[in-house]
Amino acid sequence: MTIAALVVATLGCLFILFIGARFLLAPTIAVAGFGVPEGNVRALTNIKGVRDITSGIVPLVVLAVAGTHVFGWALLAAAITPIGDAIIVATGGGTLRHAISVHGATALVLIVAGLVLALA
Repeated sequence: MTIAALVVATLGCLFILFIGARFLLAPTIAVAGFGVPEGNVRALTNIKGVRDITSGIVPLVVLAVAGTHVFGWALLAAAITPIGDAIIVATGGGTLRHAISVHGATALVLIVAGLVLALA
């Protein structure tokens, strides 16, 4: 039973990676597949809100269950999000200053804290 759950969960992780890549590479198809009309800004902000809540909860669960070492590795993996956000802001009409001061700084904090915890 554990092996089956592990296989299903791993496949789910790989599938969500595919879905995320589809949002980056084929956004119109991805939005349609998500189920909301293209251009529905409120739906997209809700998606971001849920993603951010999840991004905060998952590492806290890792900390509670696996301790500080694994938490550090989770923080390093989580740094992908603000790095991506910085790139999106810088290339999507926002200012480089905002991209670096908000999203770049967040990534830097996650990376530094993650390395300290992961390598301790």
